[in-house]
Amino acid sequence: MDKKVAPANKREKQAVKQSKSSSKSDGKVRDWIDAELEDSFDEELEHEIDDLRAPLQLKELHVQRKKLEMDRRIYFYNLLRLQTELIKLQDWVQHTGFRLVVLFEGRDAAGKGGVIKRITQRLNPRTCRVVALSAPTDREKQQWYFQRYVPHLPSAGEIVLFDRSWYNRAGVEKVMGFASPEQVEEFFNDVPEFERMLARSGTKLIKYWFSITDEEQQLRFLMRIHDPMKQWKLSPMDLQSRVRWEQYTKAKEEMFERTNIPEAPWYIVEGNDKKRARLNCIEHLLAQVPYEEIPHDLIELPDRVFNPKYERKVLPKHLYVKKKY
Repeated sequence: MDKKVAPANKREKQAVKQSKSSSKSDGKVRDWIDAELEDSFDEELEHEIDDLRAPLQLKELHVQRKKLEMDRRIYFYNLLRLQTELIKLQDWVQHTGFRLVVLFEGRDAAGKGGVIKRITQRLNPRTCRVVALSAPTDREKQQWYFQRYVPHLPSAGEIVLFDRSWYNRAGVEKVMGFASPEQVEEFFNDVPEFERMLARSGTKLIKYWFSITDEEQQLRFLMRIHDPMKQWKLSPMDLQSRVRWEQYTKAKEEMFERTNIPEAPWYIVEGNDKKRARLNCIEHLLAQVPYEEIPHDLIELPDRVFNPKYERKVLPKHLYVKKKY
């Protein structure tokens, strides 16, 4: 009888041992998540302190708006979950040689930069690149319009995010008169075929338009105007976008009508709530690519080689950065 009971007791002890080991592992994961959340909370707190430097009236509007935003902890847990999936997407893109292009267009101050930052935050910059071109040079103005964008397109195994793109011609260049009506019309005739060429070549193109209300854009502009650390974000073109709000609306409507093709449709992200806009955009982006988790070999840290005869040199103190903090 004792011989029959012994194996059962052994199995129970083994199960308890495994359970404890699993609990320790879960605890480490939770500790890592909490540490990541703390870092993210610190960053978000910095942004909130920035906002609190604004004049009293703007502070009150900001506080009212914050009450409607997503709970911070829910936001960061979801952001970390989605960023984990983005790493899987990156691995799959590298493994398969996939080419992915994502365009971010929209109103000034609509949150394009914020979502791009969250997408790239934990990715390898050699795999995922951000392209934000300045105004074209005189030479570029004489080129085929798409020529300045083509060199930035991804090679196999790369992701490229365009912070504004060739759609400048349908927006700011059209509204501000930087392109003639003939040039704009030529663009509308060419861009669908250009994007179909990308699709035929095996490049996946995803186009996002970030939309905010008139009132929200005004608030964000005023926050930037009254914050010296954010004034660099305001350009003369941004200020003109307030004056020409309706013209930009008409330009956007025509752009959607003439460039929303099956091979590269437009997707609109509602951006009044920055946190929800970021999560919604990343969640949608992940759903557009048929990625899967790529298995990796187990990584083991090799032992360090010690040479008993080696003596580390003492470096001069003036080489070290002074410890002021």
